[in-house]
Amino acid sequence: MKNIVLLTGSSHPALARRIGESLGIEIASCTLGKFSNQETSVEIKDSVREKHVYIIQSGCGRVNDNVIELFILIQACRMGSAKRITVVTPLFPYSRQSDKSQKKRLPQHQIGSEIMNSLTQTSETSPSLPQGAFAQSFMGMSSAEGGYRQWCARAGTLIANLVQAAGADHLIAMDLHDPQYQGFFHIPVDLIYAEPCIIQWIRSEIPNWRQAVVVSPDAGGAKRATSVCNKLNLDFALIHKEDLANTKESMGLVGEVAGRPAIILDDMIDSGSTIGLASEILKRHGATEIYAIAVHGVFSGPALQIINRSPVTIVACTNTVPQEEFRNQCAKLRTIDIAPMLGEIIRRTFYGESVTQLFVHDEQA
Repeated sequence: MKNIVLLTGSSHPALARRIGESLGIEIASCTLGKFSNQETSVEIKDSVREKHVYIIQSGCGRVNDNVIELFILIQACRMGSAKRITVVTPLFPYSRQSDKSQKKRLPQHQIGSEIMNSLTQTSETSPSLPQGAFAQSFMGMSSAEGGYRQWCARAGTLIANLVQAAGADHLIAMDLHDPQYQGFFHIPVDLIYAEPCIIQWIRSEIPNWRQAVVVSPDAGGAKRATSVCNKLNLDFALIHKEDLANTKESMGLVGEVAGRPAIILDDMIDSGSTIGLASEILKRHGATEIYAIAVHGVFSGPALQIINRSPVTIVACTNTVPQEEFRNQCAKLRTIDIAPMLGEIIRRTFYGESVTQLFVHDEQA
């Protein structure tokens, strides 16, 4: 491949190297660091003039530093007369920040204590009624009815504008937490999915996957879960909120999992709260084994502690976020490699070939 340059930021160089290996291309030489006053320093040592540059930067780790670094990398390539600049963000930064998600998020210490209590409840507690402030907040309850509505900034929109202002011509992002952000760009956006890699992992790593039930941990993820169900011809179940006596909300299960393996499918594991509550409910409803699969494994705060104490058998995440350190702390973690798929997508966009064909399902089991 001629006239193509791969650059990587500081967020996930290991993934960039694997993408380069799949394409047979070396990562371009670039010095990343900070000045003495902690401002970001970027120096691209290879020529990018009249070349198609792919900048690989994921929204993880020191997110704010990595975002600024991405902007400077884009601007450096623009000033270096790059013909075209494509930003590859396996995890798009700030895409989680919508008004609904912000209202449901709690401080990490509160999440940890609430979930730990939920996972260690005695049999005296109703099996389908998670207790505590977190469970209520998770299900969307408000601590005070009426009054002034709290509005939350959608920082993802700002990031989208800044990516374009820096000089990007094209964006490749994987499984946006809030897909509406795709509409905030005026440049072409290829929104790709880890679903083919997840389906392949299910077939190869779960021995009795044909008897499994795919579970969506909330209504928002039902479309994602049913897509996998249809492709694998599996049954579907949903964990949802139900109103009891109009006094409080609880989590309920729609579907039958008794005596069968359950596969929880979500787009992101951040605090681990969703997986912790969902796995406990599935266990109480008789699931024999519980697998949790997510595209983005962020594992912030007490997430790994919650997973270690939960009934989950295995948690599998793609490597949109570095997983090595997390695996050292949790023996349940497995990694789904998406580097070959990202490499093929880069190749196809470089040559002007169809990306959609990658996501056409092969019915062969």
